[in-house]
Amino acid sequence: MQPQSDNPNDFFIWGIDHAPYGPVELPVLVSWIKEERVLADTWVFARRAGTWQRAAEITELKMFFGKKNHAADQPASRPITPRALRRIKILAELTDAQLEHLADFLELQRVPQWSVVVRQGEPGEAMYLVLEGELRARIPIGDQEMILSTFGPGEFFGEMALFDQGPRSADVVANVDSVLLRLSNTAFNRLTREAPALATPFLQSTARTLSARIRADNKRIGRMKEQFSAGTGN
Repeated sequence: MQPQSDNPNDFFIWGIDHAPYGPVELPVLVSWIKEERVLADTWVFARRAGTWQRAAEITELKMFFGKKNHAADQPASRPITPRALRRIKILAELTDAQLEHLADFLELQRVPQWSVVVRQGEPGEAMYLVLEGELRARIPIGDQEMILSTFGPGEFFGEMALFDQGPRSADVVANVDSVLLRLSNTAFNRLTREAPALATPFLQSTARTLSARIRADNKRIGRMKEQFSAGTGN
């Protein structure tokens, strides 16, 4: 099957629903690769070549598959110190001894720019704390995305994975090279079992932050309702 296009520089992507999508030009295709919407083994039709090929086999795209860019493939080796952990707002009130103990349950990860740390619909496996960099939570909508929130140093995301392994509600993508602390639900269960005196203040601080987020979201929704009512005259 050869998709039709008058532009020799167009590309088509074979979707998981077994249908071709396009045409798209190279810059759009590259952005999809960076967002991991197009993977190395995704079938792509290059109009100029007139054939379907794996994305990683297409000359213009080979450079983007030279190394993996998923966060799980980028472990960091430097030690996790109490000083580093104090950058995380929910850990600020813990003692050095508590932070040193908590570090035993955390995994440090380096996340290259454009890495998809969590993907919408996948089971939640871990909570992430941001040491360095910036990430965004987004919901892909066709060729666009709706940005839900942005996470910077000291913030966290994915906390619901500590309590269940339900599907993620959104993607989280690194806007820049970032450094994260990963607390898996397995490690969290071990924390609550082996160190309940440490797990309790950790959970309390997390809950306070979540409550503040919910209140802020409620205020934002309230303002949106007011603006909508004013605009409609109701």
